[in-house]
Amino acid sequence: MPNISLAPEVARALRDGRPVVALESALITHGLPRPLNLEVAREMEETVRQEGAVPATVAVLEGRPCVGLSPEQMERLAAELAPVKISLRDLPAAVARGATGGTTVAATMHLAHRAGLRVFATGGIGGVHRGHHEDVSADLPALASIPLVVVCAGAKAILDLPRTLEMLETLGVPVVGYRTDTFPAFTSPTSGLPLSLRADSPEEVAAMARARDDLGLRAALLVTVPVPEEEGIPWEEAQAEIEAVVAEADAQGIRGPALTPYLLARLAHQTDGRSLRANRALLLQNARLAARIARVL
Repeated sequence: MPNISLAPEVARALRDGRPVVALESALITHGLPRPLNLEVAREMEETVRQEGAVPATVAVLEGRPCVGLSPEQMERLAAELAPVKISLRDLPAAVARGATGGTTVAATMHLAHRAGLRVFATGGIGGVHRGHHEDVSADLPALASIPLVVVCAGAKAILDLPRTLEMLETLGVPVVGYRTDTFPAFTSPTSGLPLSLRADSPEEVAAMARARDDLGLRAALLVTVPVPEEEGIPWEEAQAEIEAVVAEADAQGIRGPALTPYLLARLAHQTDGRSLRANRALLLQNARLAARIARVL
């Protein structure tokens, strides 16, 4: 694959037609604190392997887009002191400047699709920010134009979820509730927002993905999975904490790429680490389902 470094295991799996699951790396560089970032990244890869698929963590290392990381590469990325957060707009500059950083949902989707992968697992997607409706994540247009199966726990709960869901509809992105009829809210099992599509098995998801491909549609199939009930934070409780940290960010003028990492870190502090535990649980659950879908496909 030109300009993309494929890990040997990933290259062999693709050549042999075995299932591969893409995993993003912004959660390593910006989403989780050390040493939890490396622990969870390793656990996600191991979960994918346990389900009979090959994990392919995507990142940019010294200007080289990588699909699949060695254990040593992942350790270096997790320990990087000043990693770049790389979305789609940042990819050309990151490559040209020899940067090292974690790829967001949008950038991971682009590189995974270029490498020939079909399924991607992440935590929560980006969306429309609360109080700043002009601030829309690049994840949404990427979901509208890159035909992967994306397994997530809905959108990050710090966002404006009704507007995010409305924009996904406008962009033609099918949002499928996995064993749920409502939109999950990242660390909360439900936002209460209804969904029109539901699937109850990996086979149903795979059938939808095949039908999309046969119809020549280019949008991702967004599969949303509620965080395990025992690890989740009730939506009403989460809302109060989120409103407090969003007000803090506004007061400090924090915007743009720095906003989401700030809000997630403050939310972890406000909830005494409960949001981090929920995040870990949903990431592993999503990796497991993604591997099962990839196996069927």
